[in-house]
Amino acid sequence: MKCDWGRRLTLRGPALRYRVLMCCLLLALPMGLQGSQTQPEGNGKDGGTPSPTSLPPRSWAMEVVNTELEALHHKGSYLRYRMHIVDAKGDQLRDVIETEDGTVARLIMRDGKPLTDVQDKAERQRLDEMVRSPSDYNKHVKNDASGKKIADSLMRLMPEAMTYTYAPGQPQTGRNPEMTEVVFDYEPNPKFTPPTTAAEALKGLKGRVWIDAKSRHIVRMEGTTFQGVNFGWGMLAHIYPGGKLALDQIDAGNGRWVFTHFTERLTVRALMVKTLNINTTIDASNFQAVAAMKYQDAIKILLDTPLPTD
Repeated sequence: MKCDWGRRLTLRGPALRYRVLMCCLLLALPMGLQGSQTQPEGNGKDGGTPSPTSLPPRSWAMEVVNTELEALHHKGSYLRYRMHIVDAKGDQLRDVIETEDGTVARLIMRDGKPLTDVQDKAERQRLDEMVRSPSDYNKHVKNDASGKKIADSLMRLMPEAMTYTYAPGQPQTGRNPEMTEVVFDYEPNPKFTPPTTAAEALKGLKGRVWIDAKSRHIVRMEGTTFQGVNFGWGMLAHIYPGGKLALDQIDAGNGRWVFTHFTERLTVRALMVKTLNINTTIDASNFQAVAAMKYQDAIKILLDTPLPTD
């Protein structure tokens, strides 16, 4: 069986990579709160508004999972935004549109500079080919659907995967003074036995997560691969300790939560031979709600939009 672990870990496209990695490793993790035995003081017995940290952990778990599943699928909600990606392929800025069929994107800058005529021509040809060949685009959509299926599946495995405690002092990110964040530290549950190869990654991850007390969405997540993890007894892949993951999310409007920043620093050995240093930073900005449309219409909009000049 062919197994390209570098591709599987980064998947296809940064937006999908973000969602699957975060859902697999992080967004689903609050389900593990139902196993936490630690709660801070402050239960609202003074007659005022109950403290968010006085709520039963299981209540938090179910609500956070539901809201993040909605963010994963975002049914009936479509956005256009800019995505800045810095990885092994260089520095790229893309114009992205979500459609009824899936996501399409146009490269608009490379290495901080406007595209050359040759680069722009190649990008236009790529997008034109997607319009002419729906079967090729469907393969892209199939990869997206597969990634979401993996994320959903792993989220359902999480109740026993992690143990949680409320972070001492509940330190806030301070990004929104009007927002109250509930903060948890997480680490693997030693009694959890991963039933799938993908779930093996959870055994090596620990960190902290900030949750908006009102919307039940994740505001920020930080994770560290504190110990090595083998996939297929190390024959398929091995994730080395010392890796870092970080994610920031915001409400882009109308309750649609999206990521604004994502970083991953991982070292992976694939098939006992090749070592991959995955070093990626992704920033998303300029969010605009758009009407539902077919992917061909979105490509036309992208190609009709003048390229930035600086």
